[in-house]
Amino acid sequence: MLDMEESTQPKPADPSEPELPNGAADQDEPELASPAAAEAPAAEEVAAVEEVPARSEPPKGAGTNADGWRPYTMGELLGEAAAAGRSDFAADGNGAGSATPERSSQDSLQLSTHHDVAMDLINSVTGVDEEGRSRQRILTFAAKRYISAIERNPEDPDAYYNWALVLQESADNVDPNSDSSKDSLLEEACKKYAEATRLCPTLYDAYYNWAIAIADRAKMRGRTKEAEELWQQAIRNYDKAVQLSWNSPQALNNWGLGLQELSAIVPAKDKQTIIKTAISKFRSAIQLQFDFHRAIYNLELSWCVSLVYLIVTETVNSTASI
Repeated sequence: MLDMEESTQPKPADPSEPELPNGAADQDEPELASPAAAEAPAAEEVAAVEEVPARSEPPKGAGTNADGWRPYTMGELLGEAAAAGRSDFAADGNGAGSATPERSSQDSLQLSTHHDVAMDLINSVTGVDEEGRSRQRILTFAAKRYISAIERNPEDPDAYYNWALVLQESADNVDPNSDSSKDSLLEEACKKYAEATRLCPTLYDAYYNWAIAIADRAKMRGRTKEAEELWQQAIRNYDKAVQLSWNSPQALNNWGLGLQELSAIVPAKDKQTIIKTAISKFRSAIQLQFDFHRAIYNLELSWCVSLVYLIVTETVNSTASI
C-alpha cells in the first residue's frame, strides 16, 4: 500500500523540511481484477514518500504572481493573528493575561450564513494538547479575521486563500477522540480554494494546497469509487499547479503519488498506463532537483510496481492461452 503522508502545506523548494505526521489510517490493499493479481501486492505495500513542506510557502523563486498577488506564509498568518489577538485571548480567559477588557469587534462579528458552517467547525476543534489548543485559539482568531476581510471585499482571493489555509490547519489539529470532523473541515477548505482560484485563476499555492486537501479526503475512503473520484480531482489540481509553476519538484512528486494511489483502485487493464505516467512525473521532479531523495525513492517504487503489474498481466495472458 502506498502510504502518503498527511500533507496540507505548499512546498518549500528544500526537501529537507521536516515532514508532517501521517494522520491518515492505512488503507486496505486494492482488489485486482484478475486472480493472478492477488499474488502480487508486495510492491504496493512499500510506503511511498510524499513531499510534505511547510504548507503556505511559495515555490523557490516565486514572489508575487502575474496578478501581483503574494500569499501569506502560515507563519506570517499565525504571527499576525497572534499579535493582533493577544488581548482578545486574554479577555476570553484563554491567553496569558488575567484582565477582561471589552471584547474586540472581531469577537462580536456577526458572521454571514455563508461562513457559519465553516466557523462552527473551527470552533469545534480543541486540539490534542496545550500546544494544540493554543494554536487553535490563534487559528480561530485568524478565521474571524479572514471572514471579516471577505465580508468587506467578497472579491478578495487573498482572504479566501488564507481562510482555506486556516481550515486546513485546523483539520490537522482535530483530536481523533473528539466529535470534530477532519473531513468536513477539509471539504470546507476545498470550497474556499475553489473560490480563491475562481477569483484569481493563477494562484499556484491555492491549486497545490487544494490538491493536498482533496488527497487527504481520498485517503480516508480507502479503495472506493468515491476515493477514485477524489484522487482524479487531486491529480487535476496538481496538473494545474504545475502548469502555473513548472519548476516545482514537490508538486510533480505529489502528482506522481496521486497517480500511484489511483493505480491501486482502477481496473487492472488501466494500472500500467497510470503507473507509467507516475514514473514520468517522478523523473521530471528529479530533473528539476537531482538530489530529491523522496522522488528518487518513489520512482524506484513505481518501477517495482510497474514490473509487478507486467508480470501479473503476462501470467494471466499465458494462463488464458493454455
